[in-house]
Amino acid sequence: MARAMWKGAIQFGLVTIPVKLYVATESAYTIRFNMLHEKDLSRIQMKTWCPVEDEPIARTDTVKGYEYSPGEYVVITDEDLEKVPLKTMRSIEIEQFAKADDEDSANTRFVKQAYYVEPDKIGRKPFYLLRSVLQEEGLTAICKVVIKDREALAALDPFADTMLLTTLHWPDEIRSTKELDLPDEDYDFKAAELAMARQLVSAMTGEFDPADYKDEYHEALMQVIESKIEGHEVKAPEPAEETGKLVDLMAALEASVNAAKASRAGEKPVSVAEAKKAREGKAERPTKPAASKAKRAETEAEAEAAPKRKRKTA
Repeated sequence: MARAMWKGAIQFGLVTIPVKLYVATESAYTIRFNMLHEKDLSRIQMKTWCPVEDEPIARTDTVKGYEYSPGEYVVITDEDLEKVPLKTMRSIEIEQFAKADDEDSANTRFVKQAYYVEPDKIGRKPFYLLRSVLQEEGLTAICKVVIKDREALAALDPFADTMLLTTLHWPDEIRSTKELDLPDEDYDFKAAELAMARQLVSAMTGEFDPADYKDEYHEALMQVIESKIEGHEVKAPEPAEETGKLVDLMAALEASVNAAKASRAGEKPVSVAEAKKAREGKAERPTKPAASKAKRAETEAEAEAAPKRKRKTA
């Protein structure tokens, strides 16, 4: 059975709900490497060293210390940490409720760790009452809690047959997008470009099933490791060709739409070069009606188009 890593209570107004927290995620595909001495491939050892006694010491002989002045320390024990005067030491303090899909609550997107919440038997009724209200109203509970010697901002949300506590970054930990080199100008999109982009999104839209995805890097890395064990040469994949030329946006969109549809049908997708060549070939035959999807989309979109819309990049 899973082992609880935190025990305490959810404080909901004057209601106290005893709960336990369990880490909700784990690394399933971890390949571990050992550090070796390059000369003889012997595994190196990391030792805890005491500079005063000039010898290695055991981890059990160490204590936590806070340097309050240069070279001066005060020892902090686990008992001292338990005495920190904060309500959130053993309780998940709900500070407020917010709309779960509120776009202005950007902080809830910067998550650290997720925990399953398990209510004690005595607290099951109020726990599921809170969960029911959050689910019906589309709300998330914004909380504060101390986990592993640090107070964390967190969000509490209904999940499956329980609730999920997700620790978040504090606002001052989130870097501003102003540090990025983003353009100031607005972009004008042709009606045909918007129509083709919507068609591409539509072709790639479907039900999300996590079981359809797997860690391909883990498998590829294991192939490299097994090849080296067997003494075979490891071949690098062919690098993507860099032409340095701007891509024909409409050709790229058209090829992407065809690739998405072909992927679902199990057919060979059309490349950007093929789509561009097809468009250029049809442009050289003005006597025949345009048959490309891009041209049809352009014609239909321009016939129905409202005034040009401007969209600013994020």
